[in-house]
Amino acid sequence: MSFRTSIPETSRAAVAKQALTTEIQSFRIPEIGPDDGLLQVEASAVCGTDWEIYGRKSRGGGLGPLILGHENVGRIVALGERAAERWGVQVGDRVAVEEFLPCGTCRLCRDGNYRICEATDSRSAKPFLRYGSTPISIEPALFGGFSEYLYLHPRAILYPISQDLPAELATLFVPISNGIRWVVQEGGLQLGQTAVIMGPGQHGLGCVVAAREAGAGKIIVIGTAADRDRLDLAAALGADHIVIADEVNPVDVVRDLTEGRGGDVIVDLVPGVTSTVDDAVEMVAKRGHIVLAASKHGAAVSGFAHDTVVRKEARLMGVRGHDHRSVEPALAIIASGRYPLERMCTHSFALSDVDTALRMAGERTDPAAIHVSVLPSASASAPAPAPAAA
Repeated sequence: MSFRTSIPETSRAAVAKQALTTEIQSFRIPEIGPDDGLLQVEASAVCGTDWEIYGRKSRGGGLGPLILGHENVGRIVALGERAAERWGVQVGDRVAVEEFLPCGTCRLCRDGNYRICEATDSRSAKPFLRYGSTPISIEPALFGGFSEYLYLHPRAILYPISQDLPAELATLFVPISNGIRWVVQEGGLQLGQTAVIMGPGQHGLGCVVAAREAGAGKIIVIGTAADRDRLDLAAALGADHIVIADEVNPVDVVRDLTEGRGGDVIVDLVPGVTSTVDDAVEMVAKRGHIVLAASKHGAAVSGFAHDTVVRKEARLMGVRGHDHRSVEPALAIIASGRYPLERMCTHSFALSDVDTALRMAGERTDPAAIHVSVLPSASASAPAPAPAAA
């Protein structure tokens, strides 16, 4: 048995057909069985990964046409009976949807590391499913949030959200949960320690929130002069010190601010730039942790100071994404209203303006843009204002 509200026969979606090209297409909405469901997408935020896949250079080259969008929030409009019991939701509920569609049975999934399960890895040589990077050739095609409706696969991971939480604000569950996992759960930041966050984009700002929640003694955020709006917001979210990397040597500043000790947790969130890895090695404290979270777009890090890492007994780790241990507290932080997170939600666009939204996030056509969302049900218009505070 399945339950559903009145929904159309087709869903409009923005299809990334080839490099930097979008086309609006319509897809048949599938019949929903006992184990799956259908989401009416309220908001789908644009991530750097979307831009990377859209460009078809370092990622996405062999994926074919697809519907981007993996930071998704919406309302359930159709739901199978077994799915309702498994997910603990019902038709009409609002939910946030993780991008991962893991197998649930492999060793990684059993260990709680489902985000890197090969069955949901878009870079896998094997068949995979993942929201925002699954080709439209895979039925029922509606695997991306830049669409009026999103297919809720039986392996989907859902989180209920309140009826009154603004959808654009709710999509921040991705950068904030990433921040929690990267800074605290994997980075190991302890009460009173120093966190250094390199790159004040949406995920860097999520790391600021995570560090403040964890009781950091000092939060240092490094950006450039072009990041002024983002750096101002970092300060509003709890950063203690702002460093302009194109005006000063950030390594020297971090050492000065920590009386020569260095940062306990360094998070590198600067995409495409390899020199920040060298800086992280120089500025990390002895026994400190370096968290590598940014894609370098396939570039190798040359001149890596191996001996410095050994001498400091520093720990390096790569991180990808979030999990239920970080998503649930992230949603609680958003709902609490403790931080001015509405200031992150700077722009929103209709489905017909997906190309503009992607370019704003990827090419920074507006320097003030931080977190850009697509609202599939909105009419084409100028960028919408930020939502009201929760």
